[in-house]
This record gives sequence, structure tokens and C-alpha cells, in this order.
Amino acid sequence: MTYLDWIVLIFTLTAIIAYGLYKSRTTHNLEGYFLSNRSMSWGLILLSIIGTQASSITFLSAPGQAYTDGMRFVQYYFGLPLATIVICIVFVPIFSKLKVYTAYEYLETRFDVRTRTLTSFLFLLQRGLSTGISVFAPSIILSSLLGWNIYWTNLFMGGLLIIYTMSGGAKAVAYTQQLQLIIIFLGMFLAAYMVVHMLPAGIGFLDALHVSGKLGKLNVITTGFKNGKFDWSDQYNLLSGIIGGFFLALSYFGTDQSQVGRYLTASSIKESRLGLLMNGIVKVPMQFLILLVGALVFTFYQFNNAPIFFNDTQISKLQNSSYKDSFNVVQAQYLVLTKEKGEAVARFSQILNNNNEKAIDRRANELRQLQHNSDSLRGKVKQWINSSGGDGNDTNYIFLRFVIDYLPAGLVGLLIAIIFLASWGSIAAALNSLSSCTMVDLHKRFSKRAIAPEKEYKWSKWYTLAWGIFCIVVAMFTYNIGNSLIEAVNVLGSLFYGVILGVFLVAFFFKNIKNGFAVFLGALVAECGVLTVFTFVKLGYFQLGFLWLNPIGAIGVILFTLIFNVVLKQKEKPI
Repeated sequence: MTYLDWIVLIFTLTAIIAYGLYKSRTTHNLEGYFLSNRSMSWGLILLSIIGTQASSITFLSAPGQAYTDGMRFVQYYFGLPLATIVICIVFVPIFSKLKVYTAYEYLETRFDVRTRTLTSFLFLLQRGLSTGISVFAPSIILSSLLGWNIYWTNLFMGGLLIIYTMSGGAKAVAYTQQLQLIIIFLGMFLAAYMVVHMLPAGIGFLDALHVSGKLGKLNVITTGFKNGKFDWSDQYNLLSGIIGGFFLALSYFGTDQSQVGRYLTASSIKESRLGLLMNGIVKVPMQFLILLVGALVFTFYQFNNAPIFFNDTQISKLQNSSYKDSFNVVQAQYLVLTKEKGEAVARFSQILNNNNEKAIDRRANELRQLQHNSDSLRGKVKQWINSSGGDGNDTNYIFLRFVIDYLPAGLVGLLIAIIFLASWGSIAAALNSLSSCTMVDLHKRFSKRAIAPEKEYKWSKWYTLAWGIFCIVVAMFTYNIGNSLIEAVNVLGSLFYGVILGVFLVAFFFKNIKNGFAVFLGALVAECGVLTVFTFVKLGYFQLGFLWLNPIGAIGVILFTLIFNVVLKQKEKPI
């Protein structure tokens, strides 16, 4: 990076921190630290919800996801609008009426302390692990820019985030996310503009879409059916997005404290609902545009030399391994193929306006074959990296490498700042929710002595520190995760979200079930079932897309609870 990039980066981050500290003045009690004294408007809630969900993983990994797998990942969000309607009708009035700090307080009122504690524990486990992965994302940037060891960058980034979160609480998170998102959207728009602007003369936006479309990167809608049969292993398709995505969104926005805590800060039920509904409207097109940037970057690299692997650290290791000679041969083949591809895409672009469908199809088939050959060579390199103990997935580095290599001075610094800002907003909200659940659902609930408000406030800050350290430890083990970060976080969430949602569905819709022990047992068995299914899938016994784990978990809790409720009633009857 140039001096100008560093100036832009440091100035942007310093301004955000100063603004957050200025806005973080609040009362020193739980109401102020976790819920901003329930004073937020729907606009701030909307930005806070988006900012909490749209982490650095979204802006770092999603373009890479589109580059490698196309835009079909957007289907993952298709169940969100319907889920937000259900949450506004059912969830929000109950949480607002009871004036809870966490969603799980309601479960003790409805069932018992066992059910509340189990559900809160499942949330703490999955959110703590997911946040650890989120800490790793900005560490990738520092490691790439400065050449630091990834473990030191995890410590540095994690330490900054802990200080940032401990200083302000929910109010600082909400206000800084407002400014962060303005800068983020501006930066992503500029990145998309620059991708198209740097294409060869005569190649415009529509031409770029034609190229990426013909090479399968604009696969926004996929049915999941192959040869007349539905492919249950397909991760992202219309059916899994609407059904599995609905259950996942219902759990994430309806029961995950990192999101529930955002709209519990509202000044009224109306403000909560407006913020949630607007999020349901905005999120899908927002994610579509972020993925579109990745598809455009893919087109850009059809005209320019693309690295055979986007993580230079892994390439350096490979060149010092026993695969060195094989890699040099493949690298030379890849460079020749890149030149052929550039010539082929130029020919394809020239005939686009001729309306000669046969010629267009012929050139498109030529492009597809060259891309297939290119992907095969990349696949060999990935396999060698994995075999030598490295991380053969470079999805998380694609957009970052493009930004550093091609964007002009100043804009590089701004886009790097954007990824940092996104991480700070989402991780701060997550740490805030982890601290609130630990304080309210565990410490305060099981403490035998009354705790003064000022003491509660101080304990909450210590729990923020403890969870921050936990997340740094998780980040240390994220390096060879094997998935794109955006996929890894969603797979991890799907292991727990369905079960957590199932407990709340029983509470809301099965009023005749009052036995908390039946719900507790139902949730335990359902969670074991979800983990068993996931293990069998990983071992290759059968195939199933991870989104389906969410309805399996939710429906499993309901079914097992109904069974245990009947069994326990039978046992209670006198003989």
C-alpha cells in the first residue's frame, strides 16, 4: 500500500473510534450498557441489524464466493423477508412486553430455568465460535499487508476489538454502525465502478455481465434438480434457500441475542418492527450487489492475468516443498492458458452485438472449455497445497488480492478500512450479546446475592473481555478451516440455530405444553440428532446441504418434545 492508502486507512478508523467513544456516553447499568436505555429509532435499528449481520466476512469472502461458485449464494437469503414478517407478528410483541434483556429470559417464564439455561448455552457456544471466525477475517488483511504471522494479527485485531467493545456497549455499537455502513456502501460502489472502468476499451458493464453469465457466474436462481431428481447435497438453490433459509433467518433474527439485542433497544414495538421489516426488504438486494462485485471481478480477470492461487503465503510454502517442480510446470501452462483466454474473451466480446446466436454460442463454448482447463490447473495447485499441510481454499483472498493489486492509491486504503469497519461493527455487537447473556442468564440468574447496578455494569465489561479472549483463541484455530469464511460461519450456525428456534416455536405455538423438562429433553435429543446427521454427511454416508439442518433441528425439537410430554404425563398418573 502507498502512504496515501495508509493515511486514508488510519484516518477512517480513528474517526470511527472517536465517534463511537463520543456517542457511548450512557448510564452505568445493564439497561444503558446492553439496551441503550431502550431509546433507539427504527433507522438506527435497521443499520444496527445490517451492521451486525454484514461482517467483514460478507465483504471479504462473498465476492470470492461469487468468483468461484457464482451468485447462487444469494438464494440463501430468500427466506429472510417471510421470516421477518413472522418475527414482527409473534416474537417482537412478547419480548417487548416482558421488557427482557435477553430472549432466553422468556423461556424461564414459559417453562423453567433448565430450558432457559440450555438454550442460552447453545447460543453462547455457537455465537462464540462464529465470532472467533469473524475475528480471523480482518487478521487475514493485516497478515497480507504487513507480512505478519497470522497468530500475531489475531492477537492484535482481537485486542483492538475488545477495547472498542468494552468502551461503549450497545449505544456505541449502534451509532458507529450507522457511520460505518455509509462508508461501506460508498466503498463497495466505488469498487464496482472501478472494476468496470478498468476493463478494456469498448467493454462495458453489460458486456462484462455477458461474459460472467456465459461462464456460469450469474446463476442467481438454481432449482437444485439434476436429471429430474432433487439434489439434496446442493448447498444453495431455490428450495433450500426458501425453506432452510426461512428457518435459519427465523432463528437468527428471532432468537439470536446478537440480533434480538439490536431491536430490544427500540423506543417502541413499532420502531422494532419497522427496523426488522426494512432489513427484510434491503438485505437480499444488498447481498446481490456484493456478489455481483465478485462476478465482475471474475470478468476482469478474464482480460487480465489472474494468479493461479490468490494466497501468496501458501504459494511460497509450495515452492519450498517437494511439489516445487510440478508447480513450476503447471504455472507455465496456466500463463499460456491465461493468454489464450484473454484472446478468446476479446473475440467473444466483439461478436456480442452481431446478433449471430450460433457464433456467440461457439465463442461461449470456447470460453467455457478454456475456463474448465484453467480451473483444472487451479485444482491441482489446491490439492498440492492441501497435501503439504496448507490451506487450499483461497476464496477469502480473491477480492483482497484484486483490491491491493489493481485499485488506485487512496481507494485501496478505503476498501481495507471498510473490511475493518464491518468486522468491528459485527464483532462488537456479538461480544455485547455474549456478555449480556452471560451476565443476565447465568451470573445474575444464579447469583445468591443482590448485585448493585454499578457492579452489574462492571461485571458486564469483564465478561466482554473474557469472551473477547475466547474468540481470539478460536481465531487461532481457524487458519485451515477449509471453507470460505462466509460458508463456514453459516454451517456452524446451522448446527445450533434449528434447535434454539424449535424451543421458541414450542413456547409460542404449543400452549398446552407446560412441562419444561419435556422441552429440555426434546432440545437435547434434537441437538444430538443434528450433530449426528452433520457427522454422517461429513463422513460421506449420505449427502445433505447444510441449510436443511435448520428445519431438521426445529422440527426435531417439536416432535421430541411432544413425545416426551406424553411419556412424562403417563409417568405422573397414579397407578
